[in-house]
Amino acid sequence: MTTDAHPGPLRLLVLGAALRAESTNARLASLVAGILTDAGATVDLAAMREFDMPLYDGDLETAHGLPDGALALRDRLEWCDAFVLASPEYNASVPGVVKNAIDWVSRVRPQPFKTKHALLVSASPSLVGGNRGLWALRVPLEHLGTRVYPDMFSLAGAHNGFAEDGQLADAGLQQRLGETVTAFLHLVEADARYVCLQRRWYEFLGDRTEAPVTQRAED
Repeated sequence: MTTDAHPGPLRLLVLGAALRAESTNARLASLVAGILTDAGATVDLAAMREFDMPLYDGDLETAHGLPDGALALRDRLEWCDAFVLASPEYNASVPGVVKNAIDWVSRVRPQPFKTKHALLVSASPSLVGGNRGLWALRVPLEHLGTRVYPDMFSLAGAHNGFAEDGQLADAGLQQRLGETVTAFLHLVEADARYVCLQRRWYEFLGDRTEAPVTQRAED
């Protein structure tokens, strides 16, 4: 049995999901990208502003197809073995621009979110660090078949959370972020390199990837 099905470095897309250039989530995305690079991965660091697309409209899709921004994001997702999404929290939920991007890209066939591993992180000035938004973000991604990593990272008080060198000001949080990212990368490596582990990500006992509900969600 082949155990090295994926020669070469793992490929990770790290997407800062805020539009604002000076967003703390952009800084968090950059920090995560550095941790992954230091671990030997090949990293594609991107920002949501690179993927311009209108609000999803079925009539617009019928008339003109998918917008260039959605197709560009599709291409970046297809390139990677896994992705990290650094998303802000808007009103205790998912930012509209993030949900809109997911809705557009989910229209591509084959559907690119299916079976991709994802790590969700957030930064917020709030006391919960955007964690509520990440729980909401899991819903559409998992519905589409994304293997969302159980452990998420939220940086509270993010406006004071970074040191001048770009690391987190709190050494304990910096260590936890590094451990979370490294553990996620190990999981991605196992899935990419060891064929026997592919398609064995079950959320519930008895769940099967060929079951009708799962098939409808992932395809």
